[in-house]
Parts: sequence; C-alpha cells; structure tokens
Amino acid sequence: MTNDTTALESDVRSYSRSWPAVFDRAKGAEMFTEDGQAYLDFFAGAGSLNYGHNNPLMKKVLLDYISDDRVVHSLDMLTTARNEFLTTFTEQILRPRGLDHRVMFPGPGGTNAVEAALKLARKITGREAIVNFTNAFHGMTLGALSVTGNSMKRGGAGIPLVHATPMPYDDYFDGDVADFMYLERLLEDAGSGLNEPAAVIVETVQGEGGINSARAEWLRTLAELCKKHGILLIVDDIQMGCGRTGGFFSFEEAGIVPDIITLSKSISGYGLPLALTLVRPEYDVFEPGEHNGTFRGFAPAFVTASESIRQYWSDDELEKSTKAKGLIIEGAFNALVAQYPDAGLISKGRGLARGLQFGEAANAGAVAKEAFNRGLLIETSGPNDEVIKLLPPLTLTEDELNRGLDIIRDSVAAVLAG
Repeated sequence: MTNDTTALESDVRSYSRSWPAVFDRAKGAEMFTEDGQAYLDFFAGAGSLNYGHNNPLMKKVLLDYISDDRVVHSLDMLTTARNEFLTTFTEQILRPRGLDHRVMFPGPGGTNAVEAALKLARKITGREAIVNFTNAFHGMTLGALSVTGNSMKRGGAGIPLVHATPMPYDDYFDGDVADFMYLERLLEDAGSGLNEPAAVIVETVQGEGGINSARAEWLRTLAELCKKHGILLIVDDIQMGCGRTGGFFSFEEAGIVPDIITLSKSISGYGLPLALTLVRPEYDVFEPGEHNGTFRGFAPAFVTASESIRQYWSDDELEKSTKAKGLIIEGAFNALVAQYPDAGLISKGRGLARGLQFGEAANAGAVAKEAFNRGLLIETSGPNDEVIKLLPPLTLTEDELNRGLDIIRDSVAAVLAG
C-alpha cells in the first residue's frame, strides 16, 4: 500500500475493510494490487461485472465512442447511442421472450429503478401499501429501504419506514407452512388490517439476503395471487438479471410475466452506471418529467450495453455455460456439506449465484478472510453474514473456476478442521 488514505474517507466504507489491499488494475476474472499481486474475483462488483473486468469487446466500442467526441451526458434527450440501445434491447432481449415492456431510465443505480417502480405502482393503483418479503434487499434510498429486510440497513434511515408489509419468502418456515397461507388469508379477510397493496416486490434469488432461491412453483403461485387480487407484480432483477442465473431474466424459468421489472448492475456490461425500470405499456402512466434525474441516460453505458447484448445474447451459449459452471459449484459445495456433517453447511443458489451457508455464522467470515489471504475475493451475505456468496464473472474460464473452488476448499478446511 503506497498511500493510506483511509483516514481521509468516511468510516461508512465497508469492502476495503474486508479486503485490505489497494487495487490498481483488473482484467477478466482477476484484480491486481499496486504491487502486482493477483486476486481471483468471485465478487464481480457485487454482480455488476457479469462479463468480467475491462471486457475487450466492450472496451473497444467505449474507447471508440469517447475518442470520437460522441455525446456523453444528455439527460433524456434523443441520441444515437440511446436509440441504438433501445432498439437492441427490445429486439434481442424483450421480444424474443414475449415481453412488451417499455423502457424507463430512472437514474444511475438500482435503487433509482426500485424507487421509480414503487412510485409508479402507487400512481397506477391509487394505493400506498407494498408487500415485500423477509430477508429482501432492494436498495438504500428511503423507498427501497422500506421494502428491505436487513435491520442494520433499515436502522440507518433515521425515520420510520412505512407503507410496506413483509411476508414470508419461500421456505421461510422450512416447509412447515403452506405457501402464501398467511398473505392470502390477510388479503381475503376484511378484518386483517392489511391495507390493500399496490404491488408486491420480490427477488427470485435473494442475493444480499443469503442466496435464498425461490422455487419456480412459488413464483408462479405468487404471480397468480397478484393477478387474482389486482396487485402489481414487481420483480427486482438488479443483481440476478443479465444472465446471472442462466437466462437473461432470472424469472424466465418460472414462466411468469412481471408487470414491472427493475434492472441495473450488469445491464451496462462494463460496470458503468445504468438502470432500467421496465413497465407494461398499459402501466406507463407517468406524465413527462414526473420522474426525472440528471444522470438517467449515461450514453457510454448505452454503448457498452448494446455491445454486451450483441456479443453475449445473440445465441444461448452464455446461458448454457453459466448453468454448467453453476453445477460445478453446486457439486463442490455439496461435497463440502458431506465432508463436514457437523458444521451445518447448506449449499444454495442457481446458475452463477451460489452460496454456502454455515451453521455458525462467524465461520463464513473466517472462510472469506482465509480466501482473501489465498488470493480469492468472496463476500458474505445473509442476515447474520452466515453465507459465503459467489458471484464470479459469467465469462470466467473453467480453470479459473476450479482454482477458486480449490481456494474455497482449503479455506473451509482451515476454518473447520484447523
């Protein structure tokens, strides 16, 4: 570390505490410190770098765009880059999946997409209440935080977080309670005290909540329940979309069509800020300028986003590769579960969103620290940070994947058998 600037920065920083190194360069699935030490990156910008660091395909179009003095900042004015993205996204992502959603640019980050979705749902229905789920995470601004479960993050709001009612996520009661028994009873009972909801917001896989994966059947039942009661269905695909679970959208395998979809993180393809709120045409009811922001159309992100779609979503090769690599992780984690029967290990996740839950929460953090010391970046998640969470670039090689898994095996052994 050539220059310790931590005293100059707010104490709110977090990742730099877990990984005390100064990173300087990054390529593909690796990051490099100032002194050249390489780290395999199974964090990938919290899912913002599905195609790896400095992907050469997107880097070329980005550099060409900037060097040619093309428009960088334009609010929501029409630009060539904007038109290209809208056409490419609609023709190659939405229409092949039978989706007719319109594209709204709400601001630069995922929490902006969620805020827009919640505002829109309330405007459409004239209702205030939102149903969210236990262990959900939807962002750090006040509206998004109101539908987030983590008590530490909620506590930072400084005011009451209202107009949201949490319900049990899939398998919250370990299968002892029928799906949606509580929610459906509240919706149908005039004496329940539940305000009629404008919308339900859900993640198909809860990343920050501990890699909790909802069954396709559970998601289908939720969609049917929303339709029955006139409730809008919002799927937050900010971390799990853009191919993280296999298909471009994480809800594809369930065969549902959400009313509103939020995307961010890897939608730009290069780690540049971009967020989308996708809305069924009949619900596109905001008046011009009713929801706006200075950075709601970052043109360089449009350029790399269009290129990522052309390069990786013109066929199903990436989807098949992601599922195959996910099965490799699943097999490795299942072997660890069997190897350490007294450690309370649980293998979790879909595609290349994977988690290994520890019976003793502190062991997950200890394993992540051991992995860092061995040259691998992984984070923890879950309400007590009891899960090691893997979000490697989808484009990593099988050799890189196996090297990372070897480090995880050694790190688990050091903690559990050490």
